[in-house]
Amino acid sequence: MTAVSGTQRLPQSVAVDAGFTAWAALIVLTLVCIVLQDSLPWVVTFPTAWQVPIAAAINVMSDGVVPVIQPLFRSISALLDVPMRGMQACLSWLPWPATMAIVVVLSLKSGGYRLALFSVIALGYMIIAGYWPQSMNTLGLVLLAVPIAVGLGFALGLLGYRFPRFRPGLLAFLDLMQTVPAFAYLIPLLLLFGFGPVVGLIASAIYATPPMVRNTMLGLDRVPSDITEAGLMSGCTRRQQFWHVEVPTALPQILVGFNQSTMAALSMVIVAAIIGGFEDIGWEVLSSMRKAEFGQSILSGLVIALLAILIDRLTLGFAKERPNGPTPIMAWMSWRRLAAIVVIALVAAAAQRFFLPDAWALPSTTLREQIGIVNVALTSVVRDYAGFFNGARNVVLYSLLLPLRLGIVGAATPALWGFAVTPPMIAVYVALWLAIAGLAMKAYGWQLAVATCMAGLLLFQGFAGFPWPALVLGIGLLAFRLAGIGLACFAMLGFGFILVSGLSAPLSQSMYLTLLAVILCLILGGSLGVWAAHSERVSKILRPICDGLQTVPQFVFLIPALMFFKVGEFTALIAIMLYAIVPPIRYVEHGLRNVRADVVEAVRQMGATPSQVLMHAKFPLALPVIMLGINQTIMAALSMLAIAALVGTRDLGQQVYIALGKADAGLGIVAGLSIAFLAILADRLTQAGARQAGSIESHWKS
Repeated sequence: MTAVSGTQRLPQSVAVDAGFTAWAALIVLTLVCIVLQDSLPWVVTFPTAWQVPIAAAINVMSDGVVPVIQPLFRSISALLDVPMRGMQACLSWLPWPATMAIVVVLSLKSGGYRLALFSVIALGYMIIAGYWPQSMNTLGLVLLAVPIAVGLGFALGLLGYRFPRFRPGLLAFLDLMQTVPAFAYLIPLLLLFGFGPVVGLIASAIYATPPMVRNTMLGLDRVPSDITEAGLMSGCTRRQQFWHVEVPTALPQILVGFNQSTMAALSMVIVAAIIGGFEDIGWEVLSSMRKAEFGQSILSGLVIALLAILIDRLTLGFAKERPNGPTPIMAWMSWRRLAAIVVIALVAAAAQRFFLPDAWALPSTTLREQIGIVNVALTSVVRDYAGFFNGARNVVLYSLLLPLRLGIVGAATPALWGFAVTPPMIAVYVALWLAIAGLAMKAYGWQLAVATCMAGLLLFQGFAGFPWPALVLGIGLLAFRLAGIGLACFAMLGFGFILVSGLSAPLSQSMYLTLLAVILCLILGGSLGVWAAHSERVSKILRPICDGLQTVPQFVFLIPALMFFKVGEFTALIAIMLYAIVPPIRYVEHGLRNVRADVVEAVRQMGATPSQVLMHAKFPLALPVIMLGINQTIMAALSMLAIAALVGTRDLGQQVYIALGKADAGLGIVAGLSIAFLAILADRLTQAGARQAGSIESHWKS
């Protein structure tokens, strides 16, 4: 028995030694590159001679292919233009009381009295604010894009379910679709379909398809085998079994996909307005932001937020069953009664339009027409407190953003910090980080010590000045240690693609901005999650705030950030954090609340203090869930990167936005694929880390 245990320990010790040797060699390589960067500048700045004109080659191909296939896509655009304008005309023709009545009865059926009251408030605000026609145009685009996305998503999900050999390729394609920035979608669509609102419709439908595909496959995969066997034993044909047994069983999960697809289509409204805006809410938000009319931006942005929350609650109410069953009003509101009320509302609307065309007219004076006062008030607030806002921005800029981007050696200049770095300062810095690394090794092992050393080197050089060979090899080594040779090769090939494409500078900007946003979100959001896990009152306060932040389209987050802090990287950082802070709050709270009570109680009986229980029991057990939260935080930050490019960043998202303005398909595709690569790599790394955390949790429990 001793011999067996000894042979089991030997590979682990060898692996530890091999891992330590590899990371130590990487640290030495990084130091050598830093020392030799003046004599060998190519170790920091990727040589121009090594770059390959990939974007230009894509443009050459595009110039040859697009004119050939463009007539087909323009005809599709013309065909889609007819139902879209018809849908918008119908919604504009329908009097607002009829629309409100239909939405209210749907709300009663979906969520009861509370949702019905919220729908009245939301629609009433759209009328009072003066955005009812624009809201109906937006709703028309969503109502046409969602069926296209749902139909296409259900078909692809069925393909992945019926033919498992196609599933890996389909999942990889879905990963690519969900990680490529929305702006990158618009460039090829703009070339093929032309400029106009139909391009926004098509982009919304494409962007909203992946959630439906994934939920369709998930729902069909989860159909219990006993239900399937019961259908077979009842004599069902394959088609009958699918439509009458499997689909009804999987319907709740498919409806969740419908909900997510609807929200994804709505989130594209403002982005689509860039290439074909018309009288809709997205165009109102975009135009008011361009004019720096913050009051109007807030009014129109609130319309999108309310519309998004209303649609989310409506569709989610139909998708999920209530734990305590339907309320009396929901039970009374049968589908037959609901259909009857809708028909009555439509007949009354037609009669009113025919006999009393001027009745129920929209208000002649609205908040939108009085918004000049709000604009002046907001401008005065921003002006009066400009010192505070500028001071907060400068503190973060000079203490966090610049050191992380330029490094201490680049930020510590007389112009920025008032002094320059001297050799004694460098020696003190090195000694400090070595001491921290020594303490980390003594307390937690060599892995944390290596991470501390790499963090010290990165902070010293900054992302812009960090040697690219060390960066590529370091991430490749991390991928190898977490997930094996396959992910390591993917990581190194992806970074090689970005470097040879000439996007090394935007890459460093994207990495440092995303990293800083994720770290700050994990600190702030994680702290709020810990607080909420131990306080029901805090949890109840945070829950609707998180719901609102997750429902509001990405573009809306730019409004408050731009209003108070103007354009710049700090504004982009604030917008990214507002969008990415929800996952750490929710996953940390969920993970800590669902820790096994018997384990926590056993630790308390051993005399542990509350902080010791939290750090040494709850956190280790909740680590797999927290790792998933980190994954979602990174995904949210990267997805917001391209949107934040509108406020003055110089990262990969800005390259996509520049390509959209120039209709440069090559640059847009290369930059979009680069962001997609970073998102997929981060997703795979954090998933591998979550699996390792799960094994650690199992070992801890045993």
